[in-house]
Amino acid sequence: MGKVCVTGGSGFIGSALVRELSARGRKVKVFDNNSRGAMKNLESVRGDIQFIEGDIRNLDDVRNAVEGCSEVYHLAFINGTEYFYNKPDLVLDVGIRGHLAVMDACAELGAETLIYASSSEVYQTPPVIPTPEDVPASIPDVLNPRYSYGGAKLAGELLTLHYRMQSPLKRIIFRPHNIYGPAMGFEHVIPQIVKKIHTANKKNPGRPVSIEIQGDGSQTRAFCNVLDAVRGIILLGEQGNDREIYNVGVNEETSIRDLILAICEHLGIEATLVPGELPKGGTLRRCPDISKLQGLGYSPEFNLHEGLRETVQWYWSHYEDAA
Repeated sequence: MGKVCVTGGSGFIGSALVRELSARGRKVKVFDNNSRGAMKNLESVRGDIQFIEGDIRNLDDVRNAVEGCSEVYHLAFINGTEYFYNKPDLVLDVGIRGHLAVMDACAELGAETLIYASSSEVYQTPPVIPTPEDVPASIPDVLNPRYSYGGAKLAGELLTLHYRMQSPLKRIIFRPHNIYGPAMGFEHVIPQIVKKIHTANKKNPGRPVSIEIQGDGSQTRAFCNVLDAVRGIILLGEQGNDREIYNVGVNEETSIRDLILAICEHLGIEATLVPGELPKGGTLRRCPDISKLQGLGYSPEFNLHEGLRETVQWYWSHYEDAA
């Protein structure tokens, strides 16, 4: 098998993917500028990979990364809800111009397969739960900057499927759903909850804490451990069908209220939840139908309670890093 390029390979999912590919004996080129990721995420495989620093929007940089690679996993993007609202121009710029550069480099250099990381955000408010891949994708309100991310991901899907069509490139899209694990960044729901609990506990150690939440906590998500996710993503590189879209995740819904209480249980802290305002553009339920990926042999190994243990402890001990 030829070399593999992973864009965004020092990020959370990207670095887990790189570690797993390397463990399977693949030669990996990692492309990133570490603006969101970090080299420490790749310490365990640093001697086994080729790291190339560059800007995903710069075609020459991307060509350097893709050259000699038969497969390209394109994960480079700006993630995190805070960025969607506060830096939508950057989210769109990196998402769309970066994707064009990847497509051009793959076509020009003869890469065989592109596996593109889209997002569950393209479903917005899903009409069916669990949600199959063939429901309509949508952008409910182009005036809301939150949809800069979902919009850029959806544009990436169109580019993956319909741009540079003269190239024989095999094109596969996956939509990850709420992937979690240690070192995922501090802008996501699990680390934000841990931070709130840590702050409240610091003020009144050993006593029950009061946690303000978004909405009433009945919103649901299906949380997938990153180790399960990367196994599914690699399976797509090996067995995924050309011009197909696959959900990656688990089909077990968990309410945000239950998630918070499970985190508190791992920490040995009692909590009272205080309902708050639900940001405009939020989705009340999200859970993927993963039967299409299961048809290739995918089977998640972690349940949420097991996976949370390591994740919660990591964030509890790295709380100061979020300051």
